[in-house]
Amino acid sequence: MLLSICIPTYNRVKQLDNCLNSILIASKNVNDFKFEICISDNDSKQNTEQVIKKYNNKMKIKFNKNVNNLGFAMNGIKTVSMATGKYSWMIGDDDLLLPQTFLKLQKIFEKNHDKDYFFINSYHLDSSYLGSFPSPFDTKNLNYKNMKTISKMKVDKIGYFWDVINPKVSWDFLIGIYLSIFDTKKWLNSIYILNQNNIKDKGVWSTFDNTCLHPAVIANAFKNSKAYICADPLSINLIGEREWKTMYEFVEIIRIPELLDFYRTQGLSFWKYIYYKNFALRNFSNYLFKIIIGGEKMGIKYLNFKNHIFKNLFFPNVYLSPIYFLIRKIPKFLKIK
Repeated sequence: MLLSICIPTYNRVKQLDNCLNSILIASKNVNDFKFEICISDNDSKQNTEQVIKKYNNKMKIKFNKNVNNLGFAMNGIKTVSMATGKYSWMIGDDDLLLPQTFLKLQKIFEKNHDKDYFFINSYHLDSSYLGSFPSPFDTKNLNYKNMKTISKMKVDKIGYFWDVINPKVSWDFLIGIYLSIFDTKKWLNSIYILNQNNIKDKGVWSTFDNTCLHPAVIANAFKNSKAYICADPLSINLIGEREWKTMYEFVEIIRIPELLDFYRTQGLSFWKYIYYKNFALRNFSNYLFKIIIGGEKMGIKYLNFKNHIFKNLFFPNVYLSPIYFLIRKIPKFLKIK
């Protein structure tokens, strides 16, 4: 088996149906591309099995349903542990593959046997766009002009893992890493890097290890690896579909700086760390204000003054962020006037 597509899911049968249909469409555009789909249902109340039955005789699907909800992190680990492919690709149950995805991957894998990490560019798309079409969504109905990419890269290149930790490649140091393809065994051998007590917590946001499980394991596993960096978007990351959209500000100013701290322990150079972390804090003050006003729904209960605020006070953007905010808002205000 060449590729295992790993999909953790929970109470999202409609989104999963769209996701599986997009994989099926991609599979019809390539010959002899060996892949499997590994789905782990985190004790959903919806009938996930019924959706999977639609595709069982069309694609190789492995399915697991947890007897109890294991939490976000443990369910993600479960999907990769089911994989038998040389490479694995963990995607969200609401993500979509493009029609040409497998054709492009086949060419990449054929010429890069010595690589064990592949950064894959992705499109952003507002989930409301899918509502205008019959379900499951057919990717032939995509309007590429209305979609923006995660990475601004224009051509594929070969580099090293740390080349990917760059806002010009993966602008938030997080989502792009989540959508990477990786050597399955190396990934599984690196889950020890996580705090095992933290990942048993069922919350997505309660600890760094839960929120940043995947990029943390990837950094540990592939910190010394050559990387294939694919500029062509091969998947679609839907905006507005996820229930945790109210936590966006928390992730940007709390979890992403923590992730950069972790990258530093794994080998990210000092000056890149300083530059990238300051970049990540460009919205710090105004987002912190929103979190305080928003209360629990925006993650205030997870704030730790010492770890999340005091540690960042040495970075200029903590103080400059209100100015950046005003610079962005004034033109809009004047336009309204």
